[in-house]
Amino acid sequence: MSLKSTAKDLTPPQYSFFGQLDDDLQRIEEEIKKNLHSSVPLIALVTRYIMRSGGKRLRPLLMVLASRLSNYQGNYQYALSIVFEYLHAATLLHDDVVDNAELRRGRPSANTLWGNAAVVLVGDFLLATSFLLTVMSGDLKILRVLSETTTSMAEGEVLQLINSDNLEISEEDYIEVITRKTAILISAACQIGAILGEADEEQEEAMRRFGLNLGIAFQLRDDFLDYAGSEEEFGKPVGKDLQEGKITLPLIHALQSSDTNHHRRLVDLITSDSIQEHTLDEVKKIMQEYGGLDYADQLANRYIAEAKSALAIFPPSPTRESLLEIADYTVTRRT
Repeated sequence: MSLKSTAKDLTPPQYSFFGQLDDDLQRIEEEIKKNLHSSVPLIALVTRYIMRSGGKRLRPLLMVLASRLSNYQGNYQYALSIVFEYLHAATLLHDDVVDNAELRRGRPSANTLWGNAAVVLVGDFLLATSFLLTVMSGDLKILRVLSETTTSMAEGEVLQLINSDNLEISEEDYIEVITRKTAILISAACQIGAILGEADEEQEEAMRRFGLNLGIAFQLRDDFLDYAGSEEEFGKPVGKDLQEGKITLPLIHALQSSDTNHHRRLVDLITSDSIQEHTLDEVKKIMQEYGGLDYADQLANRYIAEAKSALAIFPPSPTRESLLEIADYTVTRRT
């Protein structure tokens, strides 16, 4: 199987505007392939498997666009952008081990094929490679932002573990978890693109805020799709979060909004020994009654509005338009 892919391969037809960015995506793919090498055959095998699993390369693409919006004139943005794909892949490998996942984007997860120990170590390899590539940039500020980002991501993973099966987690605490675990990497991709383009402080901060709000909305859309999507589209079983003990925003809202009887019933369902299909159906029914999915959808759209407003500091351009379209895509995607 070739690692080479195009925007057409990565994106459903309704998001065909990604086709305008096909050259960028091809350059990113070339850089990913060029750096996926190791003298240890198992490392090469697992990294190629995870990289071929159908991701949209959103994080590196955002870095490339952020650098272009900041008037970067060189070609190094593609080599640096893949740091964000490698870091993302490392977190996916580690997450699948923690969650005992069996599927990733519709394919067997790497840990089911090679075992937990091998996958954790390959994730560590990707993390180390990310920092090696970052050091090669020679920019201490970029390295500092990335170091702070990975520290925050690790804290987010631990916060999520602490709050596993926590039926009393507040919306504020949940937003902090997903900000640290997911949004911060997207934010760093946008901020580092601005740093590479030598943007002024106000523009750099605008790109950081754009990425942070986009990242929060991206995770909220994932939360929505975990209950409202289909396994064929979403690439993992619907209701997977609930089965793994993850209390996400649609469920948080339902638990906080429901009357005594429905609240008690939700707790009974969530804490049952086994989450069966009929259990999930009843949870979704109560969630719908109290507007959990609608609430998550509306909140995601509010974060996207914040993200888009951050770009107002930049003059109109095809690049700014592409970033606005990616923002819209984030809250309408089905995968």
